[in-house]
Order: sequence, then C-alpha cells, then structure tokens
Amino acid sequence: MSDEAEHDVVTYEVRGHVAVVTLNRPQYSNAQNSKVTYALDSAFVRAVEDDNVKVIVLAGNGKHFCGGHDIGTPGRDIDESFERKAVIYWDHIGRSGVDSRLARESEVYLGMCRRWREIPKPMIAMVQGACIAGGLMLAWSCDFIVASDDAFFADPVVRMGIPGVEYFAHPWVMNPRAAKELLFTADRFKSDRALALGMVNHVVPREELAEFTFTMADRIAEMPPLGLALTKKAVNQAEDLMGMRSGMDSVFGLHHAAHAHNAEVAVDSLAGLDARSMAKANKMSPVQGA
Repeated sequence: MSDEAEHDVVTYEVRGHVAVVTLNRPQYSNAQNSKVTYALDSAFVRAVEDDNVKVIVLAGNGKHFCGGHDIGTPGRDIDESFERKAVIYWDHIGRSGVDSRLARESEVYLGMCRRWREIPKPMIAMVQGACIAGGLMLAWSCDFIVASDDAFFADPVVRMGIPGVEYFAHPWVMNPRAAKELLFTADRFKSDRALALGMVNHVVPREELAEFTFTMADRIAEMPPLGLALTKKAVNQAEDLMGMRSGMDSVFGLHHAAHAHNAEVAVDSLAGLDARSMAKANKMSPVQGA
C-alpha cells in the first residue's frame, strides 16, 4: 500500500484564526505529485470558505518543506486524470507530446499557482530545509516566506535544459541578475542569501520557526478581512503591471519548447534525468550564503 493510501498527503487544522495546511509526504521530502496539488487546493478552498479563518500558513512536515515536483517516487501520478479546477482545458490523458504536457502543466502547475496567488486571505509559507523547484512555486504563491536558518532554495531544472519551473516568478521575487545566477549555476541559496535578495521576509532559528510564524499570522489576523483582501489584490496587480503575468506566459512557452526538444533528441521530456540523478547532482551544488 502506498503512502498516499495510508496517510493524507496534505493535512489541515485550524489554530485560532489561522488555518495550517501541511504537505505530508516527509519520506519523499514532500515531493509534489498531482494528489498533493489537488489536496492543497481543497484545503485552501476550505480555509477561504471558513469565515473564522483569517490567515493561511503553508508548511511542510518533516526535515524539508518541499523537494520539488515528484519525478520518481512510487506515488508519482503523472498519468492519472484528476478533476480540473484551475483552468478550462481538456484532460491530458489519452493525448501525446506537447498536447498532453501543455494541458497537464497549464492545470496542475502554472494554473494552480496562479489560482492560489489570488486567494483573498493572507498566506505565509513556513519553510525549513529544502525548497527546490516545485517547492519554490508553492512558497512563491504565498504572500510571505518565513524561513528557518537551515532552509535553502534552488531551481536546478536547467540541468534538464529547461529554463526554470513553470511558475516563472524568479525575476520578481529576486532581482534579474540573482535569478540568472540561481538558474545558471543550480546553486543552493541559503536563507540568509534569500533574505538579502528580498525573496524571504524573515529568517529565524529552526526551533523558533513555528512560534515566529504563528505570532505573525495572529497579528495579521487582527486586521479587517476586506482590507487585507484588497491590499493583497493591489500589490498583486502592481506586480502584474510590472510584467509578471505576461512574463510567466512567455516563459511557459519556452518551458514547453524545452520539453519538446528533450523528447525529440533525448530519451524523454526531462532529458533522461530522474529523481535519483537530480538529487545526486543537486547535492554537489555549492551553497551560497553564510
């Protein structure tokens, strides 16, 4: 029996006025498969519809926040069909090539992250350990990132010939030169380096991470909900006026050009790299930061 059959891949609890949504595949560094994506979405909908909930905290169970997209666990479900909620597109099942990849990734990756970015309640990502590739997309969909002092951030998919993850927020969550360094080198940026670049809001000792995050969430929860929702929309709109949404659209096309190229000249759309080979390469990457 798989871990998904035995346990909830995402857990949900309410602490006062704060909903805590937790990735729960710790034995796989909380790798994000489609079951996780849709479980996250259901949890976020539950939090939005609960008037008692004022703030949402996104967390990861175990050593790491999220090790990225699931490209090799027993629970990988890329070939399974799920009810679509983020965008209106046909199902990827039964289709091939770009037709399949574009449909799936428009839904479960870019579409879901955009959907979550527009949640009208403040969201805080509470990040410890690894926040890699697909994990970045989850954290970047939130309004704040509070990181532990042992957290690190990386987007190593250029190793596959792919120009970054599908939710291409890189130039907006840090400066463009830093985004190029993160992508070109596949280096791990420690939390202090991420803080200096403006990618995270706070860095705290690991043992203080939860207390700090929930104290911040409780303080925000005292604000008027409509005021928070309108302020969030105002800042998001300003980001989009600075080109974030259209920039993501353009890079999403490049992302799929890379997948198609790999499928044509390599063994698959990921250039033959799997979870084990990526993990081995990533462990050899230098760490940038104190």
